[in-house]
Amino acid sequence: MTLPELERSGTAGLARGADIRPPKTGELVARRMRRMIVEGGLADGDFLPHESSLMEHFGVSRPTLREAFRVLESEGLIELRRGSRTGARITVPGPEAVARPAGLLLQLGSATLSDVYVARSAVEPAAARLLALSGDEERYAALESALEEERANLSDPELFATGSAVFHLRLVELSGNQTLALMAGMIYEIIARQTQRAVRANPPVAGEVREDYLRALRAYEKLVKLVRLGRADEAERFWRKHLEVADELVLAGEEATRVLDVLD
Repeated sequence: MTLPELERSGTAGLARGADIRPPKTGELVARRMRRMIVEGGLADGDFLPHESSLMEHFGVSRPTLREAFRVLESEGLIELRRGSRTGARITVPGPEAVARPAGLLLQLGSATLSDVYVARSAVEPAAARLLALSGDEERYAALESALEEERANLSDPELFATGSAVFHLRLVELSGNQTLALMAGMIYEIIARQTQRAVRANPPVAGEVREDYLRALRAYEKLVKLVRLGRADEAERFWRKHLEVADELVLAGEEATRVLDVLD
């Protein structure tokens, strides 16, 4: 569409940029400071210089600088210690910064456990493939460490349930793909809560190690072996099949349960 056509359609203001507000100076300062944090110029836990130094550095007034602080604080990138001489401290957020609002959105959208487990099944097999292709011995050792931690939980059903969720999360984190890891982190708490619910609904006999726990451990062991050998295609196929079987057991009769009911 040409500019005259836009004008005739009644969108001339948009075409001329009349409705696009230029960023305020405080937002521009926040943008520059955000970039410094992202690029590592400012690290987690660092304290920002005093206001007078920052005002001189950026060439802005105190109200403008404080506006920038408010923007960064709302994003969880700094912590303002009001009334303290130490000033603002860098607080680099982790996955939980996304997980909390994401969980709320799932609740508001009436998402079901089936939705969540389908998403996990889309993420984890791809992560298994990436990890196998990485050839990174340190990552393999870290996954094996998560396996050993879970093995130590065999005698405690609730710890085993939580440890299982941790193993799944670590698999994705160690894949090296930050976007997949963020997605896994978003649904981690929901998965952990649901596995605990399943354990409480069907508690094992005292002193008995459940056969499904042993099967899970064997699956984790096989996955570690496959990724160590670099057998990416096989690792992906195996993990997808494992999730199909495991999810069917965990979700039996709970597919339509709302995320709200799990997190409430």
